[in-house]
Amino acid sequence: MEKKTETALDDVVIRFSGDSGDGMQMTGTLFTDTSAYLGNGVSTFPDFPAEIRAPQGTVSGVSGFQLHFGSHRVNTPGDYCDVLVAMNPAALKANAKWLKKTATVIVDIDSFNDKGIEKAGFKSDNPFAELGIDGYNIVYAPITSMTKETLKDSPLDNKSVVKCKNMFALGICYFMFNLPCDHTERFIDKKFGKKPDVADANKKVLNAGYNYAHNTHTFASTYTVAPASLEKGTYRSIDGNQATAWGFIAASEKSGRPLFCGSYPITPATHILEELAKRKDLGVKTLQAEDEIAGICTSIGAAYAGSFAVTTTSGPGLSLKSEAIGLAVMTELPLVIVDVQRGGPSTGLPTKTEQSDLMQALWGRNGECPLVVMAGSTPSNCFHYAFMAGKIAMEHMTPVILLNDGFIANGSEPWRIPSMKDYPAINPPIVNEAPEGGYMPYARDEERLARRWALPGTKGVEHRVGGLEKDFLKGSVSHDPINHQRMVDIRRDKVARVADYIPEQTVYGSDNGGELLVVGWGGTWGHLYSAVKALREEGKDVSLCHFNYINPLPKNTGDILARYKKIVVCELNEGQFANYLRMTHQKFDYKQFNKTQGLPFTVTELIEKFNELLAE
Repeated sequence: MEKKTETALDDVVIRFSGDSGDGMQMTGTLFTDTSAYLGNGVSTFPDFPAEIRAPQGTVSGVSGFQLHFGSHRVNTPGDYCDVLVAMNPAALKANAKWLKKTATVIVDIDSFNDKGIEKAGFKSDNPFAELGIDGYNIVYAPITSMTKETLKDSPLDNKSVVKCKNMFALGICYFMFNLPCDHTERFIDKKFGKKPDVADANKKVLNAGYNYAHNTHTFASTYTVAPASLEKGTYRSIDGNQATAWGFIAASEKSGRPLFCGSYPITPATHILEELAKRKDLGVKTLQAEDEIAGICTSIGAAYAGSFAVTTTSGPGLSLKSEAIGLAVMTELPLVIVDVQRGGPSTGLPTKTEQSDLMQALWGRNGECPLVVMAGSTPSNCFHYAFMAGKIAMEHMTPVILLNDGFIANGSEPWRIPSMKDYPAINPPIVNEAPEGGYMPYARDEERLARRWALPGTKGVEHRVGGLEKDFLKGSVSHDPINHQRMVDIRRDKVARVADYIPEQTVYGSDNGGELLVVGWGGTWGHLYSAVKALREEGKDVSLCHFNYINPLPKNTGDILARYKKIVVCELNEGQFANYLRMTHQKFDYKQFNKTQGLPFTVTELIEKFNELLAE
């Protein structure tokens, strides 16, 4: 065979797309794992259809997985793709708008028949011309028919044979980017260890796809992406939900308190419960409850009994949990509530990302009911903020809401596995014996205003808790108006004092002020950072202030905001954090850039907005 040229690239964005049953999530994950294993920086964006059983071959049933891998640390899954793998006409139609002008499009031409084109909603028999991409580099690969030919002697039935076609597409992509197949082959052997015929079929099709691309001269050039220069350590690929679960396990270890999770499955948070359920070997107890209310109430009971208790949900479930969250505030028990945000209202967009639950997290309960609110900002740092949420909850005896979102919960990136000796101790204020003068359930530590944690069965500290207002010391029911005012003030001040135990806010860019300060929170970090970094490399006076601690805000927040001429708050909602800042730091003028499309920001649209503000 003639020698093909190899072109070195700094980074590449690939999007795998097809029907829900075409295995695109698995294909993207395997490509990601291989890239990460070879040392590339990676960031992913799984894009699930919102309908559970959308008609096959329709645009509403398209499932996608976008991967950005590079020879440097990668912070976003990319705006537009260099390569699109479309397993049917609907996948092509749904994703054509995300193609770069220089993109390569790999299609399963077997699916581009009259029926497939009609089901996708094309008006002509030439979807490529209709979409205006007929001049692109399009690879018309007979993926389905070649899969069947490869497995013509296989003992598998026809349906199982066709299911292997995603491996053919993966093999083509591995050849295109000079990636080995052996890592995926080992995964297949492990996954289908009890089904050797299935394992052999998938491996055979994977290599057939690789050889097809090689032998048919599908690509004039192949490409290489060098490993990234990352901090020394041991890395693994991790998604935000998995990192959150592991952060809770780490907090349990550091605190010496057994971990309990009572939850009801809900997209996109279910994977946290599933991940915790695997770790019985680490003493984790999980309960899949019959509904959201039962989930949080079992966790409150576990907290009362001395466990580090968590519950997981998404926006609709947070609504259902609101009364029980008030009970946790009144009883002043440590509890972490994870809200993996999605599009709403009501059932809304179950598989799409959004940041619309902030106001609900801050104030979505009856009465004066303050608690700590935090947010993760990357898939990997969900570990850190889950750990810190547990530390704050247990040391300050307060519920904490951790706001992640669907984008970082499902997305993955390389994670440098930390050493637990580098993480701080967690010291819950547990009462081991009755103090002189008798135990007062609501007596407090002067610095944190945290009450003591008395575990059932400890002699001399027997007590009751409940939802009625408590006497400020004895914990007995009190309807005294002065006592109620006092308790409202104490619960408010207890949350406010958490600001003394969190780090000061940092700024990327100019610490001393400047023309434009970009403000964000939560899962928008990667896109905001990438946009600000690109503009700063052009010499533009732009800086980024990104928040993970929301209530209370870091103590130096006002000082930072005062240094900049213009402030723009960017978030995936209609301005909830901007309005919160208007309440807490009123003297500043906040411009807004908002998006509620069920999609993350693109770096391109952010750069356009920031340039527009700089030009005003």
